[in-house]
Amino acid sequence: MLARLADLGIRRPRPIAILTVVAFLVAGALGGPAMGALDAPRGFEDPGSESASVRTTLERATGVADGPGVLVLVRDAPTGERTERAVRTLQADPDVADVRRPPAEGASPLVSTDGRSVVLAATLRAGAGEGDAVERLDAAFAGQPGTMLGGPDVAFEQVGDQASSDLASGELLAFPVLALLTLLFFRGIAAILPLAVGALTVMSTFALLRLVDATVLELSPFALNLVIAAGLGLAIDYSLFLVSRFREELGQGRDVPTAVRRTMATAGRTVIFSALTVAAAVACLGVFPLPFLYSMAIGGALVSLVAAGTSLLVLPGMFVLLGARLGKVRPQPEGRGRWYGLARWVMRRPGTVAIVAAALMLLIAAPSLRTQWSGVDATVLPESQSARVVHDVVEREFPAATTNPMIVAVRAPADAGPRLQEYAGRLAALPGVERVEAPRAVADGLWRIDVASRGESVVSEQALDTVAAVRATDVPFPVEVGGAAAGTADQRAAISRMLPLGGALLLVLTLSILWLMTGSVILPLKTLLMNLLTTAAATGLLVLVFQDGRLTGLLGYRSQGGIEQTDYLVMVAIVFGLSTDYGVFLLTRIKEARDRFGDDPVAEREAVAVGIQHTGAIVTAAAILLAVALGAFLTSDLIFLQELGLGAAAAVLLDAFVVRTLLVPSLMGLLGRWNWWSPAPLRRLHDRIGLRETLPPDPTPVAEAPDGDGSAAGDGRAEPATA
Repeated sequence: MLARLADLGIRRPRPIAILTVVAFLVAGALGGPAMGALDAPRGFEDPGSESASVRTTLERATGVADGPGVLVLVRDAPTGERTERAVRTLQADPDVADVRRPPAEGASPLVSTDGRSVVLAATLRAGAGEGDAVERLDAAFAGQPGTMLGGPDVAFEQVGDQASSDLASGELLAFPVLALLTLLFFRGIAAILPLAVGALTVMSTFALLRLVDATVLELSPFALNLVIAAGLGLAIDYSLFLVSRFREELGQGRDVPTAVRRTMATAGRTVIFSALTVAAAVACLGVFPLPFLYSMAIGGALVSLVAAGTSLLVLPGMFVLLGARLGKVRPQPEGRGRWYGLARWVMRRPGTVAIVAAALMLLIAAPSLRTQWSGVDATVLPESQSARVVHDVVEREFPAATTNPMIVAVRAPADAGPRLQEYAGRLAALPGVERVEAPRAVADGLWRIDVASRGESVVSEQALDTVAAVRATDVPFPVEVGGAAAGTADQRAAISRMLPLGGALLLVLTLSILWLMTGSVILPLKTLLMNLLTTAAATGLLVLVFQDGRLTGLLGYRSQGGIEQTDYLVMVAIVFGLSTDYGVFLLTRIKEARDRFGDDPVAEREAVAVGIQHTGAIVTAAAILLAVALGAFLTSDLIFLQELGLGAAAAVLLDAFVVRTLLVPSLMGLLGRWNWWSPAPLRRLHDRIGLRETLPPDPTPVAEAPDGDGSAAGDGRAEPATA
C-alpha cells in the first residue's frame, strides 16, 4: 500500500495538489457548521441508569420535566415589582410548565436570609428543547435589571457555549505559535506543509463528525475541542516524521523519486502504526455509555486516522513538486552528536539512570494516590457566567433552598399513602437528609417523594453518600431514585462497571499493535509500564494544581476539590496513545539500526544509541508542537478542559524528555537482546504475517549532498529537522 501511495505521488503530483485544495474547500463547507450542529443532550448522563429511568418515567407520566431546570435570581422582595415581572416572563414562555415562587408572607427557602432576594424555580415541559428555551429566556430577561438566570439547564447550555467560545479563542492563540514553531523546526517552505495538512485534517474530521451526528448518533460538542487540538498536533507530528525523513534521504544523495519511496517505506510505516495506536487508545472510551465519552472516542479515533491518511496521501505529491526546495539535511555520521552521546552516557550506567529517572517520575506521581473525583455542574463555569453566579449566591444566601432535590419514584397503589408516609419518615431520619416532602401521587400507580439533602454540591461526597443511603432504605414497593446527585452516582457507577473492559481493550490493543511492529513481547510490556508511569505522573500534577487549588490566579479557576472523572479518562486515553506513538517512532529507528548492526551486546547498545541519535531531536520537536496544541486547553474558562490541557501537555513533555531520553535507553541497555524476545510460536506467527519494513531498491548512487545549495547540509546543526 505504501509503495502504491508513493508511486501515485510520483506519477500524479499536480492532480494530487489540485484535489487537496478541492478537498479542503469541500471539507470546510461541510465541516465548518459542525461547531453549531453537535449538541447531544445530557452528555454526562448514563441513559440506562436508574436516575435516567426516573426522569423519563416522570416526564411520560406528568408531561413535565422531573425538576426545575431554570432558576431566576431576583434582587427584590417576594411581592416586589421585579419579582412579579419575572414570574410573568417565565409563565409566558411556551416551554415553561410550572413556576415555583415564595409565598407573599412567611418564611420560605426561596427567600434569602436578608429577605432582599428571591429565587424562582421554573420547570420545563417534557420534551422541550432546553437550548431553545434557555436562549429565549436569556433574551427575555436581558432587559430586566436585578434578575439573573441559573439552574442546571442554563448551566449546561452555558458550558456548551463556553466550550465553543474557548475552541475559537484557543485555536486563534495556538495556531500562530504552532506556525512559528514549525518554521523554526522545518525551516523554509517545508514549514507550510504541516500546517496545511493540519488544517485539512481538522476540517475533514469535522465533516465526518457532522455526518455521524446526522446519521448514526448524536455527538457531544466537546469532541470538536479534542479534534482541533489532536488534529493539529498529530498532523504536524506526522508531517514532521515524513518531511524530515525525506530531507534526510535527499541529503544522502538520493533523487526525489527514490527519496519519496524510501520515506514512505520507513517513516510512512511509522505513521500508520502511530495512528493505529492513538486511534485504538482513544476508541476504548467508546465502551462507556456516556455521550461525552463515546463522542470523544469517535472524534479522537477519526482525527488520528484522518491525520495519518491525509499525510500519506498529500505529502508524497508535495515532495515531488517541491523537491530539493524543501531542503536537504545531511545527518551527522552515525556515532556522533549530542543525542548519540547522551544515549551512550545513559547506557554506561543504565541501572543508576533507570533508578533516578523512575524515582523522579514516581515523585511527580505521588500525589495521584490521593485523587478525588468531581463532576460537571455550574461550578465548572467561570464566575462571569450567570449560572455560576446564581449557584454561588443560592449556596451562600439561600441555605435552606433545595432547587434540585433527590427524587424518589415509587410504584405503589392508590391506597399506599400511609405506608409511603412512614417510608418518608424513615428517609427523613437518614444522615445527610435535610427534609422530605410528603409523598404525592403523580399518575395511576406512581408516587413521587422529594428528598432535600445537605451538602454544598450535588457532586460532593456527602450528597453521593446520601443517595446511597436513600437507595438502601427498605420499602415494600419498587423504588427508583433520581435527581442530579443520583445522576452523578450513576455516572460513576457506569464508569466503574465498564472500566475493566475499557482498560483490558486498551492494554490488548496497545500490546498487539506494538507486537506487530516489533515482533517482541518484552518491548510492548515495557512500553505499557512506561505509559502507566507517564499517566501517573500527569495525574499527580493534576492533583497538585487543580485538586489542591494551586495556580488559581494564573489559570483563572476555582478548585472543585477534585478532578473531573470523565475528562480524566479522556486524558488517560490520549496519554496512552501519544506515549505509544513516540515509542513506535523510536523503536522503529532502533530496529532499523539493529537489523544492520546485528544482535551481539555491543551492537545492541550501538543500535539503541543510533536510534536515539536519529529520533531525539524529532521526538523533542514533536512533543513541543503537540504540547502547544494540547496546552491550548489551558486557555479555556472551563476547569475540566484546563485539566485535560495540563495533563496531556505535561504527559507529552515528560514522555519525551524523561521517558524516551533516559528510561527507555537505560532499560534497553540493561535488557540487551532480551528486548526482542518472543516465544517461538509468536515469532513464527509474526514472520508469517510479514509486516517487516522493506526498503525499495536504491538505483541512485548514494553520495554526500554538496554544500551551498540552499540546504541544511553541513555540520548537522539542523538536528531538529532530522529524522
